[in-house]
Amino acid sequence: MQPGYDTAREYGTIIVAKKERKTEGNVAQEKPKETTVEFLASLAAVLVTGLFIITFVMQAFEIPSSSMENTLLIGDHVFVNRVQFAPKASWMGPLMPYRDVRHGDIVVFLSPQTPGLYVVKRIIGVPGDRIHLRDGVVYRNGQKLDEPYVNHDDDRDDPYKNNFPAIAPSDYDGLWNVWQAELPSHIQGDDLVVPPDRYFAMGDHRGVSLDSRYWGFIPRENLIGRPMFIYWSFETPGDQYRRTSLGDRVGFLTHVIIHFFDETRWRRTLRFVQ
Repeated sequence: MQPGYDTAREYGTIIVAKKERKTEGNVAQEKPKETTVEFLASLAAVLVTGLFIITFVMQAFEIPSSSMENTLLIGDHVFVNRVQFAPKASWMGPLMPYRDVRHGDIVVFLSPQTPGLYVVKRIIGVPGDRIHLRDGVVYRNGQKLDEPYVNHDDDRDDPYKNNFPAIAPSDYDGLWNVWQAELPSHIQGDDLVVPPDRYFAMGDHRGVSLDSRYWGFIPRENLIGRPMFIYWSFETPGDQYRRTSLGDRVGFLTHVIIHFFDETRWRRTLRFVQ
């Protein structure tokens, strides 16, 4: 009797244990569903984070002109790092990669000539630099620059453009009038001297670029940021961004929708800007 009793008791224990494990499994599977309030709170957190990044960290821009070819093409869409060149904040310092503007940096900035216009160029001179061009070649502090990124197409024989600042601005009518009056005060010998908190910039497509040679220095406070990478590039006519009518915009949007796959420049997607 005793052996049978022991066996039955053990068997009963096994059954109970199995039932207990099954019950625990059901409890684990029946997770409480997310409430509407919790879902909206999660969505709000995502939106606030995205808004913060877009507002303070990154901003999307599209390239409207050929002045930076072949580094940036018309129709390239880039994300710009807005933080890197911003004034340093002590409470964010350890978290943000602040640094000063360097030679060769490509920057997006507000035009000193046209309020509200965003422009993209490459930094050639920082405060204290001495700049001049001879036959289209840039010399900085007496040294000839090696610029493999420069596109010399359409680099017509323009004495002012290619021998800056040797040609007196009064002899050239393509300058912004404010710069035409200010330019002589920054010339020392054969060079243009970049003043404090100002930058001298030029486009990579030198023959067509309207840059610091024509409208002057970039004020430090006008800097927006540095393009990081191309997130999308679409084959775009050179005059597309000069078409301002609603019909032209709707027509081009329709064209993008129809030809998104065959006219997107896939090889340029996610390319870093250098």
